Amino acid sequence: MTAWRIGTTEIHKVLEAEVTVTLAEVLRTDDTALLKRYAWPAPDFSRADGTFVLSVHGLVVDTGARRILVDTCVGNARPSVPFLRMLDSTWLEDLADLGYPPESIDTVVCTHLHFDHIGWNTRLVDGNWVPTFPRARHLVTRVEWDHWAHDADTDLHDTMQPLIDAGLVDFVGSDHRVCDGVRLEAAAGHTPGQVAVVVESGGERAVITGDLVHHPVQFTEPDVAGLADTDTTQAAATRRAFVDRYADTGTLVIGTHFPAPTAGLLRRGGDGGVRFVVDGGR
Repeated sequence: MTAWRIGTTEIHKVLEAEVTVTLAEVLRTDDTALLKRYAWPAPDFSRADGTFVLSVHGLVVDTGARRILVDTCVGNARPSVPFLRMLDSTWLEDLADLGYPPESIDTVVCTHLHFDHIGWNTRLVDGNWVPTFPRARHLVTRVEWDHWAHDADTDLHDTMQPLIDAGLVDFVGSDHRVCDGVRLEAAAGHTPGQVAVVVESGGERAVITGDLVHHPVQFTEPDVAGLADTDTTQAAATRRAFVDRYADTGTLVIGTHFPAPTAGLLRRGGDGGVRFVVDGGR
């Protein structure tokens, strides 16, 4: 597990799984040399054979007053997910061992509603899907919900409907303030209502990316789209705006799908290009 401190706020990564993927399995490009052109992420984010590791993890943001879980991974016993189906992981136990049992979580932020970000919203108990975090308010942007709830190809019955039935979901704006020092920031493109999560404390700042990027090279080449981006033009514009907002500001960027060390800083070089410089913790 990896942790960072932003002022007095702690952020903990809780890993569910890692998958080695090829470029074409995640990004819309046939440029097989793309990752090899940029030495700066290696060896943590790119391998010599052109593959890279995709991490699936949740992030606990502990302000001292609030315990916020950002994204809940794939979950166990999911038969219909595109990959990592029928997992039997110790993710929930790992979360509890870290000091965050399910009943202690105040808020769950769903950056978006893809299956690998909402799977542990519920768990299977005696044949029924029930809320995993029964005391938490689950935040989803209204735009995101309206898009997927009416999509015939998307089934949120197991992961979201039990929460709605229990009255645990709040549909919010993409600039919603979660609590002092934690707010959402619009990051549309990968999905219509996706958000990043900004954490500020003691004059320091971190931002959790959601899926606006899957690999750090997308900060350098923002037009390289993700396969699952619903609007590639908007997604590229979001990546450019993100770089403009956070490059050379000292903001810690925590990648929702980045393997260890997971976090880094965006820095511009003399040519104006941006690179992602890893930062192992604070």
